[in-house]
Amino acid sequence: MEGRGQVLGQAIELEGDAHRADADIAALQAVSAADVQRVARQYLTDDRRMVILYHAGPEPIPVGGRSPPVAAAPTPPVAEVAAPAAAPAPPAERQPPPPPGPPVQAALPAPAERTLPNGLKVIVARSTDIPLVTAVLNIGAGGADDPKALAGLADMTASLLSRGAAGRTAEEVAQAVEGLGGALQAGATWDGSQVGVTVLADKLGAALPILADIARRPTLSPQELEIQRRQSLDDLTVELQEPGAIARYAAQVAVFAGGPYGHVLGGTPASLGRITAADVRAFHDAWYRPDDAVLVLAGDIDPERGFALAEQAFGDWTAPAAPPPAAPTAPPASAAAPRVIVVDLPGAGQASVTVAEPAIRRADPRYYQAVVANTVLGGGYSARLNAEIRIKRGLSYGADSSLDARREPGMVVASAQTRNEAAPQVVELMLDQLRQMGVAPAGADELEARKTSLAGEYGRNLETTEGLARTLSAYAVLDIAPSEIGRYGPSVQAVTAGQAEAEAAALFDPARADIVVAGDAKAFIPALKAKYPNLELIPAAELDLDSPSLRKPAG
Repeated sequence: MEGRGQVLGQAIELEGDAHRADADIAALQAVSAADVQRVARQYLTDDRRMVILYHAGPEPIPVGGRSPPVAAAPTPPVAEVAAPAAAPAPPAERQPPPPPGPPVQAALPAPAERTLPNGLKVIVARSTDIPLVTAVLNIGAGGADDPKALAGLADMTASLLSRGAAGRTAEEVAQAVEGLGGALQAGATWDGSQVGVTVLADKLGAALPILADIARRPTLSPQELEIQRRQSLDDLTVELQEPGAIARYAAQVAVFAGGPYGHVLGGTPASLGRITAADVRAFHDAWYRPDDAVLVLAGDIDPERGFALAEQAFGDWTAPAAPPPAAPTAPPASAAAPRVIVVDLPGAGQASVTVAEPAIRRADPRYYQAVVANTVLGGGYSARLNAEIRIKRGLSYGADSSLDARREPGMVVASAQTRNEAAPQVVELMLDQLRQMGVAPAGADELEARKTSLAGEYGRNLETTEGLARTLSAYAVLDIAPSEIGRYGPSVQAVTAGQAEAEAAALFDPARADIVVAGDAKAFIPALKAKYPNLELIPAAELDLDSPSLRKPAG
């Protein structure tokens, strides 16, 4: 509904008629090659072009010789608007915000399941009157199955699937899917790998064989691996200039040190450089198999047609005789004290504060109490962390928390970005809010608002075919029954203040939390070290996200 509203609103505002939203589709279909060439000649001209060359070093690098100085454009005069300043009404005269409305009872589909003779599980959920279908194939291996020293291998393998398959080049695969009006997506989560496509319902029969080729017979060529490696390294190089990304990745390693989740999901500069085409092929051969996979079809499709199309596209996919590889196991919980880590980024304009600790499995019966407790803590603008750190004290543009419940126990993370000198204060405010969650129960209005927000967000996600397919795919990877989509809203609404408080006391324990601050350490290290004498200071040049210690080896 949100997407429809935006399209209709745009048609009204820009074209003056809501019905143009329908007419625009026909107009797009009528565009010819000659029309494209005419528009390109008119608008894509040299006198309209601007070229920006960006260099991050201290001195600019001249390209093609020295450019002549460019005179600054004159500053246009600013027109003064004579308008009286608006003064807010006194607090006693202000109208209170409206209370949350009653929970909306969403009309959710009833997913149907069937397992093909080769072991492939198929889930079909008919959900919309819009003629779209999203198909997602899930493989039961993800980042947690990355071999030691090869962080990012699962994600790299999934990303390469569409870069050539069954005799088609990467361009030919893209052309085949785009010719159906579709779009491919591929990648890995911690517990699984996915490749999916969204198409018009009448194109699904043509799209599924392409999806099957991509998953079953990818080329995985060394040339495409190098292209993907360079792109991933470029993206990561940019990301690792940001204190927030560094703190988030370091917290992941600290919380799960030595375990299957104890690395960067997408890989590090060192691990990405080690991945070979043989590694990718070996991962694909070991894990991409029908008896450890789930195909989800969501949208304008009835179950019987979905099962029939799945059989046609995937029915001849043969499962290996050997069982799937064993899932990695987490090491025993460490008795070591939580760490306080500072990653020194000299010159950083801000510091990022992250507080993280182990959480629960998604299949844990306490999940709904935990997700409600987390939403009270940091699940929105009016949640406690943002209210305390941003609204009350102005120390950050935003503070929040997230509960990442996985197949095995995941983690809960609170984070905020702030001025370097304010980092110690933000650390203490976060820890205090975690502590208060277990002793100060949510009031009736606070709890109801957060539960309504949770249920509404979940419902909005399920209103699109892609959102529904991704949710069912995540459930399949986490061994959650598809019928869970119908239980989510009622389960959230059933959580009481006492249950949320009890779960918060167990989940948000400052004594178990790892603290990571990334920023310009000279601005805050004295105050932080006075509070935490065992603080670990790691210069950015010595940070090693592939090591549980987070430090490069000496020498």
